[in-house]
Amino acid sequence: MSSLRSTRFRAERAAAGRGGGPLPAPVHLSLRDSRTLNVAVAVDPARGEVARARLLITRGLRRYAVPLALEPQAHGDPLLTATATLRDARDGGRPGVPLSDGVWRLTVETRGARGARGRVRRYGLGIERDPVLPPTPTVPHAPDPRTGMLVRIVRTRGGRAVLQATRSLPRAELVRFVPGGDGITVHGRLVAGAAGSAGAGGRAVRRRDGVVVPVEVDWRADEFTLRVPLAEMTGAGPGQWVWDFRVGELPLGRWLSDVRDPAASCPTPFRVFALPDGGLTRAHAHFTETGAFAVTCLDLTDPTDRTDRTNPTDRTREPAKETS
Repeated sequence: MSSLRSTRFRAERAAAGRGGGPLPAPVHLSLRDSRTLNVAVAVDPARGEVARARLLITRGLRRYAVPLALEPQAHGDPLLTATATLRDARDGGRPGVPLSDGVWRLTVETRGARGARGRVRRYGLGIERDPVLPPTPTVPHAPDPRTGMLVRIVRTRGGRAVLQATRSLPRAELVRFVPGGDGITVHGRLVAGAAGSAGAGGRAVRRRDGVVVPVEVDWRADEFTLRVPLAEMTGAGPGQWVWDFRVGELPLGRWLSDVRDPAASCPTPFRVFALPDGGLTRAHAHFTETGAFAVTCLDLTDPTDRTDRTNPTDRTREPAKETS
């Protein structure tokens, strides 16, 4: 599926780069969180006075126009500027230019004053190859935090600037997790939908050997809440283990973020939790480098003080050992 989409994108970029005259470089062209497009283009005095201008965002027969404002400058030529709000075409709850999956052309259209006989001119925007930037705490291209759609400014082979919109895969997005005295509550939502995911249960999967502990999930439409089953996780065997989580078939994590390394940017402490059966566990709820949600836990209970949940008599257990 991804290879077919990549092939289609390459074909669309090639088609979007064909035709047209010179490609003037914009004074400014940027995109924030796949939602806010900022454009500034210098007015060429040789082309005559500009009475009106707009930015055309087109793909096939679909065309959307964003007005460009004429801003005089104290030094230099006037600028044509615009800030356009973009959105996923499937998200009808917001205003903005609705983009579907694919490549969209950017074209500046100007109309001359009456003295210039109202001549209409259209031209694309040229960009150089992406410069090599030093690493920063945030990534250069961030998805829409609401829908997961990723929109990037890319360069065609001929040097023309276009927008490439890529819809998100189905995801289980963690909104927040709340540690309490007796456990950890996770709040999340589904992104991009997934057949059979809404209403599904969850599971904690021990990373080293794949041991599974079921997780109850409470649903409200596409939003969900779950309690991390610390008692069952620590009772699955002695030692310190790392557990990953799934909601239905979707891995749980903070995926729609512009943070380059969530593990380093969002450090969280180890905490000790009192479990319903009287046991104690030390747990560390955290994000991995890729954004996945994980919990590391270790049973701290003295084996002579803990009651086996399946046996009314005290259970003798092997002392807990930490593992790497």
